[in-house]
Amino acid sequence: MSSNSATEPAADMSGIGKSRAAIDRDLKTIIADVLGLETDQVDQFDADTGLFGHLPELDSMAVAGLLTEMEDRLDIVIEDDDVDGEMLETYGGLLAFAEAKIIEG
Repeated sequence: MSSNSATEPAADMSGIGKSRAAIDRDLKTIIADVLGLETDQVDQFDADTGLFGHLPELDSMAVAGLLTEMEDRLDIVIEDDDVDGEMLETYGGLLAFAEAKIIEG
């Protein structure tokens, strides 16, 4: 029964001002779309859910597609030196990365 939903800024397409919940929802949608996973499966992802090396669908080719879709849909720029194994190890790591990139704007 959260009463602050009226005071929470509306999510916009540019990504700036998006709530953590909106970023989480968008990132899960991107993962489901790019990897061809069921929405129900991706909705169960938490911070500790393993990604690269744990999901057979997320191979090196899929990583490139995932990062490209993140750039397009979250309106962020991902530099080559931004990408490392830690960022892709867990869902929580990827979500924290996406949030940081959106804040950088």
